[in-house]
Amino acid sequence: MSTRSKKKTRRLSSTHRAAAAVLAVSLAAAALPLQASAGDTWPFQGESAQGQNQPSVHGYTSGHILDWTPERDPDAELLRSRVPLQPRISPFAATQADPSLSPDVHMTNVAGDYGNAFIENAPYTNKFAQYHFNFWQYTDYYSYWHGTATAYTPPEYYDELAQKDWQQKWFEFGMLNIPNPTYTDAAHKNGVVSLAGIFFSNNDRGQQTYKQMIVKDENGNFPVADKLIEMAEYFGYDGYFVNQEEIGPNVAVADIPDYQEFVKTLKQAGLYIQWYDSLNTDTGSNTFARTFRANNMKFLHDAEDNKQVSDSFFFDYGMGKTQIDNAEKFLADWNAKYGTNYNLFDHGYAGLEAGRDRFKNVQGTALTAKLDAEGKLRASLATLGADFVHAGLDEDMNQGWPSRKRNENDFQWMTDVRERLWWSGPNLDPANTAVSAQNTAADVYADTRYWPGVASVIAERSVVGGDTFYTNFNTGHGLDYYVDGKVSSDDEWSNMSLQDLLPSWQWWQESAGSKLDVAFDYGRQYESGDRFDYPLIGAYEGGSSLALRGKLDAETFLRLYKTDLAVAADSKMDVTYNKTVKSDDSVMSLGLIFADAPETTVKVPVPGSGGKTQGWKTTQVDLSAYAGREIAAFGLVFAPGAKPIGDYRMNVGELRLTHDAQAAPAAPTGLAIEAVYPESGEMLVNWNLDANYDDVQLYNVYVNDVFVGGKYDETFYVKDLPAQSGVVKVKAVGPDGTESAAAEVPFNLNTAPEQLKATPGTNGELAVSWTVPRSVKGDTKVSVRSINWTTAPQPVNETLTIPHGETKAVFKNIPTNGDEYIVTVQKDGLTPVSIAGAFADNIAEPYAEDWSWNGTTLNLPMPNTRDWRYLYVYEDGKLRSFPTTYNVGDRDRIIRGRTTKASLSFTSTAAKVEVVLEDYSGNKSEPLVLKGE
Repeated sequence: MSTRSKKKTRRLSSTHRAAAAVLAVSLAAAALPLQASAGDTWPFQGESAQGQNQPSVHGYTSGHILDWTPERDPDAELLRSRVPLQPRISPFAATQADPSLSPDVHMTNVAGDYGNAFIENAPYTNKFAQYHFNFWQYTDYYSYWHGTATAYTPPEYYDELAQKDWQQKWFEFGMLNIPNPTYTDAAHKNGVVSLAGIFFSNNDRGQQTYKQMIVKDENGNFPVADKLIEMAEYFGYDGYFVNQEEIGPNVAVADIPDYQEFVKTLKQAGLYIQWYDSLNTDTGSNTFARTFRANNMKFLHDAEDNKQVSDSFFFDYGMGKTQIDNAEKFLADWNAKYGTNYNLFDHGYAGLEAGRDRFKNVQGTALTAKLDAEGKLRASLATLGADFVHAGLDEDMNQGWPSRKRNENDFQWMTDVRERLWWSGPNLDPANTAVSAQNTAADVYADTRYWPGVASVIAERSVVGGDTFYTNFNTGHGLDYYVDGKVSSDDEWSNMSLQDLLPSWQWWQESAGSKLDVAFDYGRQYESGDRFDYPLIGAYEGGSSLALRGKLDAETFLRLYKTDLAVAADSKMDVTYNKTVKSDDSVMSLGLIFADAPETTVKVPVPGSGGKTQGWKTTQVDLSAYAGREIAAFGLVFAPGAKPIGDYRMNVGELRLTHDAQAAPAAPTGLAIEAVYPESGEMLVNWNLDANYDDVQLYNVYVNDVFVGGKYDETFYVKDLPAQSGVVKVKAVGPDGTESAAAEVPFNLNTAPEQLKATPGTNGELAVSWTVPRSVKGDTKVSVRSINWTTAPQPVNETLTIPHGETKAVFKNIPTNGDEYIVTVQKDGLTPVSIAGAFADNIAEPYAEDWSWNGTTLNLPMPNTRDWRYLYVYEDGKLRSFPTTYNVGDRDRIIRGRTTKASLSFTSTAAKVEVVLEDYSGNKSEPLVLKGE
């Protein structure tokens, strides 16, 4: 682990920080009583704090979307998912935990990703204690729901006041929340559709309104819709969950035909669109029908042109028997009239408020209201906030701000158990979902008396097909990273791109005796709680392995994966395991269930598995005797031998089904270091992506053979270089987990320019300085280029050649508008080094939107410049006040993200009206006169 201290501040000037301090003082005066804000992910501290150049997901307004290009969008190239959506195998009831569940019942999971991070939301980072969703097998659609601040929001605004009280978050959330790309990677690997979130409401999105989104161009097209289609393709997600909840004013009835056409445009582009049932199309009001009826059906089907508008509805949480009865009848009549085929399993999702009602009695009651007499769902299911199992931990522990146990390593075992209770049910067994008479989960602040688990109503799905499969039981985070059973990196980490296909059942055991305790093993540093109070050993590959402990007094079958795997004449299963206690006559076997005989478990012993191992051992099991058959499910069978074993301990680190024709992929091509930031220890590397996912499914990145991360992509950000010199290696990973030979590129920061510093001045100069070892000869090339959303007429891209012996360079005529830049210093034959920052900012762009008067009513569109904080409206020299969201009082300015939509149009009888913009650095623009002289 690196002991070098790292500079963690973002690219912000001191004026940004000063503005933040003034903001907190000026706005706190009218604050409501402080309240704990359950579930927020507060900025990480120490070594896990956001890196200076670390990519982060951010939000978008409609204006941002309208102007979107990857080149202007900060970090865009590092926020892509390239994993294609994988097909799921055909349903097979015989291997389901509950064979009576219909595969026609679908599920939408609307929840956070790694947490509820508003400003710093990295795709991967060195933080173990985040939320890592482990139950994709019950989910068909995953939409990301927590809101993110728009780009360039100073992180200082998410201060102590904002962390204490949701109503004191004085910054702008985007109406669009795109998925974290590594979550999309994991979703797609599991056959789950990944949906961005579009949200309009009175309080949470400030001045933003649907009207800005559904604007039409001169040709009658929807340019924002076109950009949303483009963004989905670029970032690699599959569609949108649309939640329209504006009131005061409501949606204008006259706008509804255009709104329909806007949504239809997205769907017709091949995107999946789920509409939240919150709009009465007769009145435009924010109304929850909780059923299909004439005044909401327009957003599923347009009777005018007989075309579908969206794919499905997410119905509000009160949908029960009466509403389902009404929906069934309404759809039957509609189908008869229009020749459609709408139904409640493909098009209607009955909602549960998971994050609010959690494991309470009301939650069980709400689910029961959606079931038929046989206990089966009458509509598909949707939940909001199922990540409460992590995000709501402190609240459930009755801990208020500043408690953040959800982000502490020692409490992650609670998240693990709570999540399993929610999905697998009260017995942590999807084959036994009966609620209990007494609460058995008080130790994790849950309740087993009311909620039967998602597995009680949703059939598990799987993508495990073909003739090749592997897993290391890697959940997507770790306290160390292991390679071949040894610690490669002792940094903690989170990266959902590295999550393996996890077991279909957690945990379904069949035994006539005691059941084993089963858990993911993260190593000796992991606090596993009293429920799994056994020694831990860590992973074989990645961050975790599968651990089994306890009394083995009868044959026990642990079912693991639902599959459709073809067995060939040369098929074999490699089992890598670690048995840490004394040798005995126990036997671990593969338990195979074939599609042609699903009632029979075929046991294929792992030879020598009763012996104590010296570390990890890999044994190959020959499956050629079953050639031509299909494995419909498999797991592991543990038999005690002649007598019970009181303390059985087994870890499984890898299961790998292969055949002779499976070859390692070719080494990556085009590996290059794009940038090295020696002052912060960061690096960005690129290579050529093999777009055939059947051949390559991941790229692992190493520095001097220390694992630093991985992703199926063509670029990777390294947050903390483990060495100052050496070799960067990238290896492609095939579908059976086999790594290719490495592509390599050397680097050496010991001889490269160091103590790199760039100082922007308000006089339009950028001073760059550095040092080099005395032994290094030759001229130095120094370049500067502006990046991302530049506001200068032309981007900066200049290079100076500095003679040997000089260690300073000054660029002239540099913008002073806060544009971002990268400076690179290079000497021939040495590793180029870079530093990133922002130019000085002493200019505020004037208000430049298309304002207008209608009599005495001023229409004042929301500013669309990158850098604005306040908009002042002067009426005859006096500041006009505007109401703020959450009813926290009027302010004498329009505040980005917090003033209500009333600021967009208001009446003024003043003789003279002028506006002034103030940016994040406190600069004010020249007044723009809108009326009078």
